Amino acid sequence: MNLISSLEECTTGLYLFLNNRFSDAINLIYPWSHNSMYHALIYDILMVVKAILTFEPHDIQIGMTTAKNALKTCNSFRRKSRITSLSRIVTKHGIKALKEEELHAEICYAECLILKSAVTFIQDDSLLGFLKSGINVGLSYQIYKDCQQVLIQIPNYQSKSHKHLVGGIKFGLGAFNLMLSLVPPKTLKLLNIVGYFGDREVGLGLLQESASENHINDILSAFTLLFYYNYINIAFGVEKGYNSAIDGLFLTYLRKFPNCVILVFFHARFRMLKGHFEFAQVKLRKCIFIQNEWKQIHHLCYWELMWCHIFLQEWREAYHYASLLSQHSRWSKAIYTYSKAIILALLPSDLVSEDMNALFLKVDSLRIKIFGTSVPIEKFVAEKGERYATTSGWFTAQPILEFLYAWSGFRVMSKRLDLISSWLSLIDKGEDILKENPSKEYGTDDISLLHLLKGLCLKHLGKYSRAEQYFNHVIQKEKLLKYDHYLVPYTHYELGILYYLKGDYVSAKKSLDNIKNYKDYAMEARLQFRAHIALEQIAKPNSQ
Repeated sequence: MNLISSLEECTTGLYLFLNNRFSDAINLIYPWSHNSMYHALIYDILMVVKAILTFEPHDIQIGMTTAKNALKTCNSFRRKSRITSLSRIVTKHGIKALKEEELHAEICYAECLILKSAVTFIQDDSLLGFLKSGINVGLSYQIYKDCQQVLIQIPNYQSKSHKHLVGGIKFGLGAFNLMLSLVPPKTLKLLNIVGYFGDREVGLGLLQESASENHINDILSAFTLLFYYNYINIAFGVEKGYNSAIDGLFLTYLRKFPNCVILVFFHARFRMLKGHFEFAQVKLRKCIFIQNEWKQIHHLCYWELMWCHIFLQEWREAYHYASLLSQHSRWSKAIYTYSKAIILALLPSDLVSEDMNALFLKVDSLRIKIFGTSVPIEKFVAEKGERYATTSGWFTAQPILEFLYAWSGFRVMSKRLDLISSWLSLIDKGEDILKENPSKEYGTDDISLLHLLKGLCLKHLGKYSRAEQYFNHVIQKEKLLKYDHYLVPYTHYELGILYYLKGDYVSAKKSLDNIKNYKDYAMEARLQFRAHIALEQIAKPNSQ
């Protein structure tokens, strides 16, 4: 199995995978995974993806074993007895001092390091595991940069496998630039990769180039872009950050693999983000129908279907999918149980078969830990679950409104002004109820939440002045808040984005800078990421 043969067979394996023939892909790739670097890499990718999807301890262990074996296989093809970097070897001795196979081995090794870091992240909950992941990430990035320098030194070098080398480097550097651009500098120091800073535009550009070319990593580049625009940008990005060029790229892949379950899933998500929730439901159901081998993909569909029904305020259907998730998915039993409880609060009593308060109280016992610490969103819903189970008189839609905000739901709905208006009516109703029967304990916190969400809806409806008034109401009540201290820093963020959309960059920066004055509130890390990205966007010359 030479280099060209291995690239051809691995491409066939990937095509099988993209046509939902998962077992066939694995059976083709596995036999050579200890003797061929690209077979080792592709098998590693398949096993790590499966581990992340299932979250089953058995699959996670297989993922870790595969990652270690893949590193060992790739390492056997790397240059031996290397004291200096590859780029310096080429500078000193010329390209003939380096075998092409050794360059490919470096790229495969760097990619396997990232995969091992991903498995370590979900398997080892210790600080040591966290640091190991950071070291592997830093080493991988350095390998990609070194290989890029080698290619710069040999511009006329061509071979049958050259495009795979170039595409792999673009994928690696693109992914790193994108990932590191999202991380605040303080977090980079913790990751032990100090000195590396990413440029988001460079990263997106490299990934788009890589996804547009024909090589072994093209589909990974495309999936990285799709995940970024469909999830990361919605959760953390500012509201002007969409690149329409990704639509054409996505459609090219969808035409090539019309039944690829991952591409159909992203098609559904794309349509959700354009406000076509009913169409998205059709695509998500198709996802469930076209493959039955990796049932965990069904769970991703259940999650999105649940949200489609929540956005449309179809509570019975939303509850159905929340129930399926709580029964079958291992990802976050706490989140799924809380989802069921908050939807039950809105169902007519004759349709309710479970004890809502019992579900709320159960959430805390279902939390998981990563690196010995709680997942912030799980901690948030556990505290809320206890509050709603042990108190009465709260507005029945309040838990789902909070949950919607925590998952960027209003941002997802922003293209559907009719739905934003419908949710605004629900918030108005809650405001009237809370004013008539204010809670002595939670009154200020409750009304402040509704004012934040009211401001958010008004912002999406283009009513900036009224939105600003409601945001300021929350900030003015800061000292009266008893529990929900996250409301004020998050309001500063929403106010900053409002100013940004209006083109008032000075006020936007001032509001976002205010976030640094707050510590120890719910979902703090998430807001720090968001603020970092927004401030970076405002600082760019083209923003002005």
